[in-house]
Amino acid sequence: METVAEPKTKVRYGKAARRNSGGFLLAAMRFARSSRKFHRIGAVVSAIPVLIVLVTGIVLQLKKEFSWIQPPTANNDGPGLEIAFDDVLAAIRTVPEAGLQSWDDVDRLDVRPAKGIIKVRGKNRWEVQVSATSGKVLQAAYRRSDFFEELHDGSWFSDSAKLWIFLPAAVILLILWITGAYLWLLPYRVRRAKRQRLASNEK
Repeated sequence: METVAEPKTKVRYGKAARRNSGGFLLAAMRFARSSRKFHRIGAVVSAIPVLIVLVTGIVLQLKKEFSWIQPPTANNDGPGLEIAFDDVLAAIRTVPEAGLQSWDDVDRLDVRPAKGIIKVRGKNRWEVQVSATSGKVLQAAYRRSDFFEELHDGSWFSDSAKLWIFLPAAVILLILWITGAYLWLLPYRVRRAKRQRLASNEK
């Protein structure tokens, strides 16, 4: 009786395996079609924001290599911080092309005591580097890296564009990566399921 029950068990297992593999193949094909459709729509929707992020990202990677993007840090005689804010303002006023005549024109100060330098960044994107020990102007140049950073995160357009255009584009790009990886792995899983189905049919 044991020899009779054993082949029946194998037959039941074979049918279940065929049903499971067939169900997987059907679900996989449906998901693949949905993913491809999402890829087409998502690529169109996120194309421009993603292109801006990619191009500006490449530029920002090179900002230390090209002074046109970001002025290099000037050399000072040594470390220290010996001047007052009034001395900084007096120094930047001596650079007429920078157009920084009051603190209202200044966006931020980048104070680096270890290098003895104070970088004064204007709202007009000009940067004046002042010696923190002598108050002498070391360098003045137009700084474009901040502009590319604002383009990169979308804040140059508006805060709403940053939140409602560039952020969703990043989420769509992440989903495209995940579904793309699945579509790449799908043929291997389908072939495996077919082999299992053929093996169960032989049983």
